Amino acid sequence: LGAAIPHFAHTPLILGPGGQKLSKRDGATSVAEFRAMGYLPEAIANYMALLGWSPPDGQERFTLAEAAEKFGFDRVNKAGAKFDWDKLNWLNSQVLHALPTEVLLEKIVPYWQAAGFEFDLDRDRPWLLQLTETIGPSLTVLPDAVEVGRTLLVEAVEFTEDARSQVQQAGVAQVLEAIVAQIPTDAALTAETAQTIIGDVTKAQGVKKGVVMKSLRAGLMGSLKGPDLIQSWLILHQRGLDKARLKAAIESHL
Repeated sequence: LGAAIPHFAHTPLILGPGGQKLSKRDGATSVAEFRAMGYLPEAIANYMALLGWSPPDGQERFTLAEAAEKFGFDRVNKAGAKFDWDKLNWLNSQVLHALPTEVLLEKIVPYWQAAGFEFDLDRDRPWLLQLTETIGPSLTVLPDAVEVGRTLLVEAVEFTEDARSQVQQAGVAQVLEAIVAQIPTDAALTAETAQTIIGDVTKAQGVKKGVVMKSLRAGLMGSLKGPDLIQSWLILHQRGLDKARLKAAIESHL
C-alpha cells in the first residue's frame, strides 16, 4: 500500500498455573467459554491487560481506556505470564459488586430462569431488586446467583447438618416460637422492627443475642451461612415465608 511497515510487538505468552503453555486442560481458553462461565467483558479485558504488563501506579482494576493512557512497553515483562484464576475471580467480583442493582438483576435473571425459579419479572421487580441487592456482595461470577439466591427464591429449604444441629439445641425452639409470636401478620416488616424483635426475644428468653441470631438464620435459611440476615428476613417476609419456615424449624425439634 506504499505505507511504512509498522513495528510489531506482543506481550509474553500466557502460561498455565504450572508454568506450561496454556491449554484446554487449564480451563476455558475462548471468549465464549468465559462468557458461559459468568465472567463479564470488563473483567476479562482488565485481567488480560495485566497478563505480562503492570501499570506504573500499581492499580489493578481499570477500564481499557484507562489502561491505554498508562500503557508503555517499558513495563511489559519478557517472561511468560501465568494465568491466575484467583485474580480473575477477584476482578470479576469487583466488577459485579460495582454494577447498579438494575443492571445486575438483568444479568442474573436468565440464570434464575434456567434454574427453574418462579417469579414474574414485571410484577415482582421491586422484590427482585431487593433480593439482588442483598445477594450481590456474595457473587464472584454470575451463576453464583443461583445457589446464593436459592434460599430466598424457593418456598421451603432443606436444613444443612449444622443448621439442623442449631435448631435442635435446648431452648432454641422456645426462641423461635417467641420470634414467630412477634412477627407482624398484616404489616410490612422493617429492619428496625426486626432488630426490636431480636432484642426483645434475647431479653425475654435470657439468652445471648448471638444465639438468637444464629437460631434465626438456621430457621429462616436452613443454613448458618448466607447473605445479610436482616435483609434476607425482610425479603422472605414479603412472600409470607418467614413464619412458615420458622414453624417448620420448630417442628423439626419436636
